[in-house]
Amino acid sequence: MTQQDEKTNFPATYFNRDAILRLDRYAVIFAWIILIIHLIQSVLSILVFFLQLSRGLMPIMGYTDLAQQVLWFLQPALPGLWYFIGIQAATKALLLFMDIEDNLRRIARK
Repeated sequence: MTQQDEKTNFPATYFNRDAILRLDRYAVIFAWIILIIHLIQSVLSILVFFLQLSRGLMPIMGYTDLAQQVLWFLQPALPGLWYFIGIQAATKALLLFMDIEDNLRRIARK
C-alpha cells in the first residue's frame, strides 16, 4: 500500500488508515492470546489426567475410557483454534479492503 498523507476528494468509504492498521495489530495479538489460553487449558487437563493415573486415583477400564479422556483433552483447544482462525481471517479481510480502497483512490486520481 502506498503512503497517502494528502487528502483526496474521492467519495469512497471513510476510514482512518492508521486506526485500521492498529486494530489489525491488536486483533492479531488477541487471536494469539486466545489460542495460547486454550492450549494451556488443554495441556493442564492432560497433566492432571496423568497425575491422577500415576497416583492411582483414576483407573482406566478400557479403550473407550481412554478415547473419551483424549476427546476431553482436545475439547478446550478446538474452540480456541476456530476463534484464532476467524480473527486472523477478519484481520486479513480488513487489509484486503484497505488495498481495494487504495486502488480505487489511485484509479480516481487518473
